[in-house]
Formats: sequence, C-alpha cells, structure tokens
Amino acid sequence: MIGNSVKEEVKKQFWLSAPLIGVSLLQYSLQVISVMFVGHLGSLPLSAASIATSFASVTGFTFLMGTASALETLCGQSYGAKMYGKLGIFMQRAMFVLLILSIPLSMVWFYTEDILVFVHQDKSIARLAGSYARYMIPSIYAYALLQCLNRFLQTQNNVFPVFVSSGITTCLHVLLCWVFVWKSGLGHRGAALAISVSYWVNVILLSCYVKFSASCSQTWTGFSKEALSHIPAFMKLGFPSAVMVCLELWSFELLVLLSGLLPNPVLETSTLSICLNTSLTVWMIPVGLGGTASTRISNELGAGNPKGAKLAVRVVVATVVVEGIMIGSVLLAIRNKLGYAFSSDPKVIKYVASMIPIVAAGNFLDGFQCVLSGVARGCGWQKIGACVNLGSYYLVGVPLGLLLGFHLHFGGRGLWLGIVSALVVQVLSLSIITLVTNWDKEQTMRPSTFAAINFAHVTFCCQKSCK
Repeated sequence: MIGNSVKEEVKKQFWLSAPLIGVSLLQYSLQVISVMFVGHLGSLPLSAASIATSFASVTGFTFLMGTASALETLCGQSYGAKMYGKLGIFMQRAMFVLLILSIPLSMVWFYTEDILVFVHQDKSIARLAGSYARYMIPSIYAYALLQCLNRFLQTQNNVFPVFVSSGITTCLHVLLCWVFVWKSGLGHRGAALAISVSYWVNVILLSCYVKFSASCSQTWTGFSKEALSHIPAFMKLGFPSAVMVCLELWSFELLVLLSGLLPNPVLETSTLSICLNTSLTVWMIPVGLGGTASTRISNELGAGNPKGAKLAVRVVVATVVVEGIMIGSVLLAIRNKLGYAFSSDPKVIKYVASMIPIVAAGNFLDGFQCVLSGVARGCGWQKIGACVNLGSYYLVGVPLGLLLGFHLHFGGRGLWLGIVSALVVQVLSLSIITLVTNWDKEQTMRPSTFAAINFAHVTFCCQKSCK
C-alpha cells in the first residue's frame, strides 16, 4: 500500500516537475542568450551586459518573482480546497500589486549608470550597462504579469501550456537577438530590447490561453473589483515571500557587483558572470522541483491531507539528490569547454574552468534549499524562510566571502566560497525545520491562514458540514 502511494506521488511529481523545469530553463534562458550574444562583441560589452543583468535582477526581477510566489501558497491551497473562483481573484490582485511596484523599480533601472558610478564601478562598464538597462525597462512590466500567470497555472497542475508558450518565446528570442544585435546596429542594446519583446510575447500567449481555454473556465471568470480589495492582507504574505527570495538571490548577484571592485575587474566580472549564469541556468532544474514541492504540498494541505503533504516532501527530496549528483558530474566533465560558449578570451576560459568545482558544489547544496524553500512556500512559512535566509547569507555567507575575496586575496573564488558556506547553513536550518514539523498540526492551521486573507474558509467548511 505504501509502495503504491509512493509510485503515485512520483508519477504526480514527474508530470508536474518535468514541464516546470523546462519552463524555468526556457524563461531564464532569455537573459542568458542575450548575454551570450553580447559576449561575442568583446569582454567590455560582456561585462556591461552581465552587470546590467545582475543589477536588473537585484533591483527588479527578483523582488517581483518573490512577491508573486505568495500565489503558490494562496492559489495552491485554494485549489486543494476546491475554491476555484478564488484563484482568478488572487492572480488579478497580484498583477495589480506587481504592476504598481514595477513603476518605481523601472525608475531605478533608468538611472543604472549613475548608481553604478556612485558605488565605484568602472565608468566604461557603467556607461554600457546603463544603456543596456534602459532598453530592458519594458520587460519589467511584462515580467510582473508573467510571474502571476505562471503561478496561477502552476498551482492548478496545468503547466504544459506554460512550457509550450515558453518554448515558442525562446525560439523567437534567438531570432530577435540575431536581428537586433547583429543586423540592426544596436549591438549590446539590441540584446536588451530582445528580452523586452520576448517577455511581452510570452505574456500575450499565456493570457490568450487563460481567457479562451476550457481548463481555466472555473478558475478564471473575468475581471472583478474584488481583486482591488484586501491588498494589505495580500502583502502580509507577499512581502515576506519577496524578502525570502530576494535575500538569497541578491547574495549571488552581489558576487558580480563586488567582482567589479577586485583587481582586474573586467576579467573577474566576466568570469563570475559566466559562472553565475551557468549556476542560475542549472539552478532552474531544482527551481522546477521546488515549484513541484510547493504545489503538491499546498494542494494536499488545502485538501486536508497532511500524510500526502509529508509524502510529497520525501519524494521531492530524494529526487533532488539524484539530480544534484547528475548535474554536478556534467559540470565537472565540461569545465574546460564551458567558457567558450560565452567568451573567446583564453584567460576568461581558463579562470572559468578553475571555478567550476566550486560552482558544482554550490549547486548540489542549492538543490536542497530549492525544494525545502518550496516546502516553506507551500506551507506559508515565508516569514521563517526569510529569517533563515537573512542569517545564512548576510550573517555568514557575504561576510565570509568578503573576507576570503578581499582580505585573504582569494579573489572571485573567495566570494563564491562564501556563498557555498551560506548554502550549508541554509540547508541545515531548513532541514531541521522540515524534520520537526508536525504535519497533522500544520493541516489544522490552514483555516486561520485562509481567514486572514479573506478566503471565506468558514463559509466553505459550513457548506461541507451541511452536505
């Protein structure tokens, strides 16, 4: 009987995680493809595009993605509780909040060059990075909508359309980069413009699917004024969600920004940006598994099945162990060739090869934290996750990275080793929290969570009792 339950859970997670991994890889690849095109224009444009991409992630994309991840808790538990109409309301509310937040964030992007110069980045890199960021401004509004659409469909276990849409967009993005970078004369700015166009294409495709597909007929019933209410209540979960994600990803992006202050900043920035892009690309696999964990656990808790939630945790953790070993082996096998995909500079290629063992170790640990963070989002533990990430990265990882990188002169390797140490602390902390969780008690806490965000859970439970 237990064996059948495990097999069924593995099957559910496979059909959910496989498309989610594809979605994560395809959507993130838009930024990687643009950087790769720019990299063949020279080391200076590569450094500028990398800095601009990191700056955009730190000051915009990461915060929006984190805020939207509140929908994994809200929509996931609503879907499990069969309150389908609430999913569309929460998606609209999230869209409204994220679009409002995008306005000040886009203004920050507009002044990227001035900000980078103010923090003592190389002026030639800052100038090109500033123009790159300005051409990316339209993408932030599309990204805000896209994150909401992704979560809306993900929590319904309806991820194949998101995969198809992302695949179409990525294929188009390669063509757009070729045209904008090489044929239009825009150079590095063309790569940024291609990102903006591609994100909007993806939003349009998914919006059409949600509006016209029969599979969304119960969860999307049109626009509602109700979406504009209870915004502070939404932000009580959305803000900790954003902080939880931002504190982690900011530390990685901070590596590239700090590398500009090291001796030989062009070499250090180029190398660390390649390592970061490689790491984040590989990271998209456990991100998909984390999304699977969040969806399965939130659905099971919403349906009042704590045993199912506990089983989902065990299965996804076992999966990420196997994934981590496989990906680490591949990275080590191609470490001497990887740099050629981003640069033609022999010094950069050699430096990248020496960094890959550290990157591989970090990604193995990162896989664990991804699925455990997914567990936290599914349960609504965002505040706990934010505290863990704060301590791991900013009390341990970043200070140790600065010590190794600057004071002990380990350079970029020292910065990355600091992040690896943070991952160790983060994984241990989240593992302990997950192991001591009383899943029966966790399930009984769902009603109060629903009530706090106006889920009308009491009415729902009364209707079930009457039946």
